[in-house]
Amino acid sequence: MRLLKRIAATALVACVLPLAVLAQKPKGKDQLVTISTPQGDIKLVLFDDTPQHKANFLKLAKEGFYDGTSFHRVIDGFMIQGGDPNTKDDDPRNDGSGNPGYTVPAEITPAHKHVRGAVAAARQDDRVNPSRASSGSQFYIVENHDGTPMLDEVYTVFGQVVDGLEVVDKIAEQPKDGRDRPLSDIKMKVTVEDMKKKKIAKKYNYNYNTQSLEK
Repeated sequence: MRLLKRIAATALVACVLPLAVLAQKPKGKDQLVTISTPQGDIKLVLFDDTPQHKANFLKLAKEGFYDGTSFHRVIDGFMIQGGDPNTKDDDPRNDGSGNPGYTVPAEITPAHKHVRGAVAAARQDDRVNPSRASSGSQFYIVENHDGTPMLDEVYTVFGQVVDGLEVVDKIAEQPKDGRDRPLSDIKMKVTVEDMKKKKIAKKYNYNYNTQSLEK
């Protein structure tokens, strides 16, 4: 009887511990990223477990690298893509081929899926890029309401939109040419704000434990 009680108690503890972990409140500070566009603002949180992508994006944003670049590829029901410095010039033919002169090593993990609002790094295809290294600056945001699971574990997902998904929808719906380039430039300005994680979690209903928006 005592043995059964011990087993039951152990099982109870085992069940309670995961719940306790999930209930933990986030501690420390994070960076809230805001992408301002003519269609409105998109706010992002970048993942701590993709440290190279997070550090690189924040560095470029703080340096003003993204300011004046455009979302040069938009596909309704799929995603919107930006971050190419070539979009600052007057030649649309070179849009999509620009970069800061380096790549970022892949940080692909099954923990991060291409859900709606996922922020991921663009890259060259496997034929010329077998290591799946990411573009140094180009990124895309998943617009599809059901996500894009066919891209899971193929591209590095390194962040999540926490506010402004309706803006992502508006951008994806803009008139475009045959190359999926918007007929009118959708320029961005990217800013970074230090904020306590618990404030971000409360304000945007974001769960740091699951790295996702609460439903």
